[in-house]
Amino acid sequence: MTGEQGVGSTTAGGGRILIYGLGRSGRGAARFLAAEGWAAQWHDARPSAEDLALMEDLHFGRGDVNDLYRTVVAAPGVPIDHPDLQRLRGRGAEVIGEVTLAARLRPALPIVGVTGTAGKGGTTVLIASLLRACGVNAREGGNIDPPLLDVVDAAEVAVAELSSFQLERVPGLRLPVAVITNLGVDHLDRHRTVDAYHAAKLNITAGQQEGDVLIVPEGLTVRTRAEVRTFSPARLVLGSGESVLPTAELPASIHPANAAAALLAAEATLLRLGRPVPVDVLAAALRAAQPQRGRFETVARLGGVGFIDDSIATRTIAVQAALERAAPPIAWLVGGRDKGADLAPLREAARGRVKTVIAFGEDGETLARGLGLPFVTVPGADGDETMRAAVRAGLDALNGSGTVLLAPVGTSFDQFRDYAQRGDSFRRAARALTDAEARA
Repeated sequence: MTGEQGVGSTTAGGGRILIYGLGRSGRGAARFLAAEGWAAQWHDARPSAEDLALMEDLHFGRGDVNDLYRTVVAAPGVPIDHPDLQRLRGRGAEVIGEVTLAARLRPALPIVGVTGTAGKGGTTVLIASLLRACGVNAREGGNIDPPLLDVVDAAEVAVAELSSFQLERVPGLRLPVAVITNLGVDHLDRHRTVDAYHAAKLNITAGQQEGDVLIVPEGLTVRTRAEVRTFSPARLVLGSGESVLPTAELPASIHPANAAAALLAAEATLLRLGRPVPVDVLAAALRAAQPQRGRFETVARLGGVGFIDDSIATRTIAVQAALERAAPPIAWLVGGRDKGADLAPLREAARGRVKTVIAFGEDGETLARGLGLPFVTVPGADGDETMRAAVRAGLDALNGSGTVLLAPVGTSFDQFRDYAQRGDSFRRAARALTDAEARA
């Protein structure tokens, strides 16, 4: 990689590369740069002990945002208009993210990018699994674990889940295959307007050219130079129109829209690689597909009651999909920290399906009142205690059949580190309860 290609030559004392923001993404960037033999500096206002230990091991020193840098690799958690990033740009730095770094330092590696308001994680995992079933060494990463830079050297194809935050920092990124699962409303606390949020998402196709492929849902119009292919959850077909699988044969945990998009992306990638597109293999892989952990996953069952963890469902469109897919009657666990989700579509989706709302956490009762549905509020001194009470209340609300559904609307940050920890707490509570009930 040369300086002219955008990363810049660097020495330990020169400070030409700055990693701004550590955490998962920043640590991935640091490990990758160190393995390449590049020196870098770092900046983080609140580095963890893990961050500091890694920087010491890599011999990366703390940087100063008032110094001159050629390239700043900014973590997605840092707003793109942060004053420090503005200052660094003003002093000549280019601000990129881990995705652009991967693309520039591994230009021969095909990267399939996936974004959307909901379903991008499940679609990312599904694309990678379909490609692996067809004999391609595909690895997923990016906005989901692991960081993209942790998988690029082990992959024949990288499949990257891309958030709007990541897509704010991808100058010149060209993806041979890109997917937009849908465009709804989210992260207005960060992007401020829906138009700005959508503009960030649409950066996934900004660098695409003729010969590249963009996959979008039917009805979504996008300005792009790529070839557009559309999908519908009603049809699991290839670009030729050839049917792969009836939607009724999908596992209940796999959303048909994700499967339809993943099929087209896998097909486009296989053709790009000069590989055959084996319909029978793709069909078998879809039938055997497993849900991504914490995404509409049945984690326990007691008689006719299923316990479904959809802890990541905080966006209106994702919660709505969960309500439509869960078997009624539903005891719906709602809570966490309110992030201003639009509740009107959820009231409609819940009609005739939700028996009661179980409100938990910091803003659970506020959200439940906004939904206008019958609810009970559960207490709890900490996250695990609250979740145990919520799962118990959910089971008690059902008469031996239906679904206890965690699709919380609120974020996890009131009582948990992240959605995954909240989902794990639900999983433990559900399994402990069902085991105790089965022994009684």
